[in-house]
Amino acid sequence: MSAGAADRLPTWVTWQRRPFPDANLLLLHGRCPALVDSGFVGHAEETAAWAHARAGNIALVVNTHWHSDHVGGNARLQAMGAGVAASALDAKAVGRRDPGCCLAEYLDQPVAPYTVDRPLHDGQLLRLGDTDWQVVDTPGHTPGHLCLWQPEERLLAVGDTLSGYDVGWVNLALDGPEAATTALDSLHRLADLAPRVLLPSHGPIPEDPGAAFGAALRRAQRLVDDPAGAVWYGARRIFAFALMIRDGLPTAEAECYLHARAWLADAARLLGRTPEALAAELVDSMLRSGAAVLRDGRLHASAEHTPVTTASLRVPFPRAWPDAVGTSPPAHPPIRHIG
Repeated sequence: MSAGAADRLPTWVTWQRRPFPDANLLLLHGRCPALVDSGFVGHAEETAAWAHARAGNIALVVNTHWHSDHVGGNARLQAMGAGVAASALDAKAVGRRDPGCCLAEYLDQPVAPYTVDRPLHDGQLLRLGDTDWQVVDTPGHTPGHLCLWQPEERLLAVGDTLSGYDVGWVNLALDGPEAATTALDSLHRLADLAPRVLLPSHGPIPEDPGAAFGAALRRAQRLVDDPAGAVWYGARRIFAFALMIRDGLPTAEAECYLHARAWLADAARLLGRTPEALAAELVDSMLRSGAAVLRDGRLHASAEHTPVTTASLRVPFPRAWPDAVGTSPPAHPPIRHIG
């Protein structure tokens, strides 16, 4: 975190940037210590130790959304006594143990089983640390995405809605062709708050929130105007994440890995290609752009990321999660495919 960013934060906020596959750390100190998002399952122990060393026992983890890089430490922190809060939409699905929870199986991104103790609704006030934050529903990147607004200090935790350099990808296959427009509308809603400090889940704290919103709105509008480009953007981000958490893939196996992925099949359908053709094109385009590199016979993501042990990925997909207390097995998957 830059000195300028640190100067803009109250003493009761600790923020630390982390590379993928984790989300940044946002810790709110006080009588009810709270952590916003909990990173990837492969680094759950490190996340829990970091939070405990700075705030003692964490009372609540608030998830901006349920992707694996935001909920991976939930189970460990719950085992240490923390509650978990998430949007009502995510909470219902997690409570039912829907097979599509967290898109873990769909994206092939493991998530350890957890429960949601506090469903959150738009406009709700939430005591985090010693201050009240307002829940702001911001669907788009996921249908259940939320942000957190602290009006006195004008702090805005934005999750994956935007960063200093980009916006979150949208899933047109699962969430429908309107997902990009929904994400753009959410950005406009956040920009209207005129925050003093943006706290993104990835990348640094932007020096100029207004400029960051301007860039994000332009980028989001491009995803609305170019649906094929939005599909490609999502495919590249998902595949890069797969390479990060697996220490790359053997070059000869990369396309076979992609052929087995549901998200790749959906992207191919939307782009009018076969999965085999899209897999080959995706690998080639990422190599040509520098998003992936060949090293020692393996295809690696070139973006900065923290290694993950293979053993830490061995957690069950949600369809095999134990039932949450007071729930019954799911009757059907929650995923809706759009043809």
